Amino acid sequence: MPELPEVETVRRGLEPAMSGRRVQQVTLNRADLRFPFPENMAEALSDARIERLDRRAKYLLVRFDNAQTLLVHLGMTGRFSIEADEVHEQPGDFVHAAPANPAHDHCVFQIEGGVTVRYNDPRRFGFMVLFETARENEVSFLKDLGPEPNANDFSAPYLMSALEGRRTPIKAALLDQAIIAGLGNIYVCEALHRSRISPRREARTIRGERAERLTAAIRQVIIDAINAGGSTLRDFASADGALGYFQHSFRAYGREGEACVTEGCEGEIRRIVQSGRSTFYCGRCQR
Repeated sequence: MPELPEVETVRRGLEPAMSGRRVQQVTLNRADLRFPFPENMAEALSDARIERLDRRAKYLLVRFDNAQTLLVHLGMTGRFSIEADEVHEQPGDFVHAAPANPAHDHCVFQIEGGVTVRYNDPRRFGFMVLFETARENEVSFLKDLGPEPNANDFSAPYLMSALEGRRTPIKAALLDQAIIAGLGNIYVCEALHRSRISPRREARTIRGERAERLTAAIRQVIIDAINAGGSTLRDFASADGALGYFQHSFRAYGREGEACVTEGCEGEIRRIVQSGRSTFYCGRCQR
């Protein structure tokens, strides 16, 4: 499932084609994705101008000038594509994914300037929610989220406070979106490896210098992943069809049995299962 860097990559890919332009028509080719499409969504967004595209955690937020916001979650296989003047835009120098099957184009936005934006989702685990922008703090998917990893309010003191008294493993605590918004399995594994902290360690023990190392590692791994266009695992592709490169920089995730890359460490990467998810770490240098 796309995590924060992948959704940010999609946002950046869509923004030049959508921001500041008016929606001429919205076509829904089925009644639902994971949930039903918002009632009267096509009518509410037709003729509305897109002011900007934001992201909160793993959610894409499309802001309209009629005081409405469209929240989009990509689920497992959701992706956007952009067509302009009969040319499929593929900027950048990424390796590109195979074209999406048009049978799974469930939502199509016709935008002024000859731009067509398609939402394609074979498994239909994604969803869209339309809400009044002024009531964003009441939206169930957004209201209880913690700070963003690269926000000013995410710091070592904050993390220590959020983890105080928690006996759960730090891996599980970091996946709690109420503690940090947008982190998922891949980037938690990578941040823990970079900070040399065991995923088994109790969350309450992340104090002082450990907390400083961990917050710095979380910030940097997110920056590195965004700069690389995210990670391509199975179905993810950005809005231009590009596949991210960060998976080629994994230090731990998916590297079971391989040598640890930490300087001076002679250990190897192990895999364990925590809360039903694979965790990859080095038992020698992560403590």
